[in-house]
This record gives sequence, C-alpha cells and structure tokens, in this order.
Amino acid sequence: MTRLERLRKQFVKQYIDSLIIIDPANIYYLTGIELMAGDGLLFVTNDLAVIITDDRYETYLDELENDQVMGLITRDYFGKLAELVGKLEVEIVGFENTLSYRDYESLDDLMPVGMVACDRIVERLRRIKDPEELSKLRQSAHVHDLGYQYVLSIIKPGMTEKEVADQLDAFMKQHGASEASFPTNLASGPNSVKTHATVSDRSIQVGDVVTLDFGYFVDRYTADMTRTFVIGQATPEIEKVYRLVNQARQAVIDHMKAGMAGNMADRAGRFLIDQAGYGQYFNHGMGHGIGLAVHEFPASYGPKTKKLKLRHQEILTVEPGIYLPGKFGVRIEDDVIVSHAGVEVITKAPTDLVVATSKA
Repeated sequence: MTRLERLRKQFVKQYIDSLIIIDPANIYYLTGIELMAGDGLLFVTNDLAVIITDDRYETYLDELENDQVMGLITRDYFGKLAELVGKLEVEIVGFENTLSYRDYESLDDLMPVGMVACDRIVERLRRIKDPEELSKLRQSAHVHDLGYQYVLSIIKPGMTEKEVADQLDAFMKQHGASEASFPTNLASGPNSVKTHATVSDRSIQVGDVVTLDFGYFVDRYTADMTRTFVIGQATPEIEKVYRLVNQARQAVIDHMKAGMAGNMADRAGRFLIDQAGYGQYFNHGMGHGIGLAVHEFPASYGPKTKKLKLRHQEILTVEPGIYLPGKFGVRIEDDVIVSHAGVEVITKAPTDLVVATSKA
C-alpha cells in the first residue's frame, strides 16, 4: 500500500473526502516532491493527488517519476485549488490545523464547500518508518557518531562554544549532511544547566562539563544525539551524576518495546533518578519521535503519557538528564528503533564518560 493510499484510508475517520496539505515535509513524505515552505500545496482526494505550485517547479514536475501525482502550475495557489474543488465531487475538504489563520481566512473565502481542520493526520502516518526510512536514519545516526568523535578530537580550552559548533557544522556537511535540523546546543560549564542552550562566545575552560546536542539532515532524515563530556578532570560529583544519567538511559532502552505505554518507558529511567534524590533536576520528557523532522509524533513521552502506546518500527530518542543549578548539567541521548522484541540503538557513539584533553 502506498503512502497516499494509507492517507486515503484515514478520510472516513476524519469525516472528510479530501485533504489540503501545506507542510513541505508532509508533501515530500507523500509524493517525493520537495517544495519550499509557501511554494504551493498538495490536494488529495479519493481519486486524485495534485501538486499546485508555480512555474519555478514546472521542469522538476515534468521530470518526476510518480504517476500517482499530477501538477498544476499557477501563481494563485488557493484560487486554482478552489476552482479544482468546484469541478470535483467533493463535499468536505480537510486541512492541516497547522495552517496559519491568515491562510485559513483566504481559503475559507474561496472554498465552495465546507472545510474541517485535521490534527496531525499525515504526521501520524510518518510515525511508522518503512525499511528505506530506517536505513536512512541509521546512516544519519552514523554521521552523528562521526561528528561527536570529531568534536572530541578538536576541542581545547580557550576555544569558544561557537568555534567548536562552527567546526562541527563544517564536518557534518563534508560527511553528507545538508543542514542542521535545529540549532546546535554546545553548552559548557554553567551553560550546561540550560536544557535548550544554543552556543555562545564563552571560552571553554579546564574542568568544564560540556553538553553537545546536535541534529543534522542526511538524505532528508535527521538523527538527534546528545553526549556530555568533561574538559580536564571530572570531580566525584560529576562522575556520580553522569553515571546515574547513563544508567537511566540504559534502563529505558532495556525495558522499551512496542505496545508499552509511554509513561512506563519513561518510568524505567526516571525511577532511578528519583530514587537517587535528583528527581526535581530532571525537568523534561524522556524523549520524542524523529524522522523528516527533529520533533515528530510523538512529540514527547514522559510521566503523563499513559495513553500513548509505543509502535513497532517507530524511532524515538532516549534522553534523560540532570541539571544542577549553579553547577553543571548532564544529558545523554540515543536514537532507538522500537520493535516487539525491544529496541535497536542506532547512535553507536560510546556513552562512557569521556575526559577530553586539557591542553590548549
């Protein structure tokens, strides 16, 4: 069954007989056609799939080998869509609820039939990866493994966070990555306490804890890896906290399998952190889905995700962390493919505590 056929099977549940798709990642997933944001849309009915875009993509559409999709060239995307809907026997048009209010108003004024907002209908299909997608994600993870080892080989006291992140960016692109899927988080010393720090001009110093969280697209699919290491020498407290976070990460991986509730997967690791007295310093979910975007469905699994059931052949991050205000933070993140038998960890870089060189 093709992806478009899988989508059409959802129409009855959504009480629609057609769907407008604006999100470029969703359009690519369903058709293999890459549009920039704002450069058109995909309209799917029970019988048709139509890309409505402008003449910049005309040659590209002519060369596309996809007999399930036709193209309409215009500079008036919504006007052409309304015209098409008027000619077809459709009664209820669904649209992605991520559509901006401005675009919704424009469509609502033009559309000759009723419209219904649909919540993550394509994103839920994207949750389960096919073999080709899993292969691409494994390759993406491999490039991230190389990137982490590269950072360990170049980082030195006196370098700024930004200098290290810039060199990592060049390395990733030289090894097959197209662009970052989110701003690299390379946080040293007191910055490592910030769960979503980016990079600053702070100079890295001997004794710093450094948290590196990065994601890059490789052949359209992104991995998401975090490793924490120390410059120079680790204190007993750093070693203790690091060991606990690493044990929590491994506990989740050891327990996780398809069919398990999200809160139970989370509990396997969070319980260890709570029992050790650090529960208040772990202030985010255990992980999220990845794929064509760095945050895919499920957006998060944690203590309150009892109704979320893990699915066979979905890929999730596992990323426990402890952040001690005024001191340091530790987070370790792996990407795993979930199955009925357990998980496959595709981020292979070691998770043992690394003490990087202290020579400037």
